[in-house]
Amino acid sequence: MTEQRDSEVHAFRTEDNPLIWSVLNRLEASTSSWKIHVLASELMNDNLIPVLDERPEKDLFKRNFLLMNALYQLQGMLVPEKWLNVEAMSIELLPFDADNHGISPSDPLRQYYLDWSHYEADTLEVKRLLNDFWDRYQAHVGAKDVTMSQRKAFDFFNLDETATSKDIRQAWRRCALKWHPDREGGDAEQFKLACEAWSLLK
Repeated sequence: MTEQRDSEVHAFRTEDNPLIWSVLNRLEASTSSWKIHVLASELMNDNLIPVLDERPEKDLFKRNFLLMNALYQLQGMLVPEKWLNVEAMSIELLPFDADNHGISPSDPLRQYYLDWSHYEADTLEVKRLLNDFWDRYQAHVGAKDVTMSQRKAFDFFNLDETATSKDIRQAWRRCALKWHPDREGGDAEQFKLACEAWSLLK
C-alpha cells in the first residue's frame, strides 16, 4: 500500500501547477521584484487561490507551498531564456547568465517544494486540488469549455497517440510559453486552444 501511494505521489511531483501562468503574467508585467506574500495576496484577490484549509495556519502553509511549487517549476521552464530568482523577499525575472545562474538538483528548498507529498494531502486531494485550479484558470482565461477532440488535441501539440505523459507535458509547456497573451508575440486564441488540448490530454 505504501509503495502504491509513493508511486501515486511521485506522479504528481512533475504535474503542472496552474498558478504557473498567473505568476508568469505578473512577473513579466512588473519592472521590480515581488515579495512572496504580496504575490500570494494578488492571486487570492483574483480568486485564483481558494481557501485551502479551514485552519488558518494550514491554509497559509498550503497557499505558500502551491506558490513556491509554481515558482520552482517556472524557474526550470524558463532556463536558459531567462532566470527566475526565487527568494521569499525577492522574486523576479532576470536575463539568464550561464556563469551566475543555474539550477542545482541538490537545492533542498527546490527539492522540498517540488515534492507534492509535502503538501500534506493524500494523492486524491492533490489531484482534486489541481483539477479545481485548472477549472478556475481556464475560466479565467476564457477557455473553460473543451470542444476539441482528442485527435485534434494531439495534432495541436504535433504529437501522435503514442506520446507519453512527459511528451504531452513538454509540448504543452512549449506552446503555453510561446502563445501566452502576456508575452511578446503571444496569441490569446492559440493559448486558449493550448489550454483545451492540455486539459483533454493531461
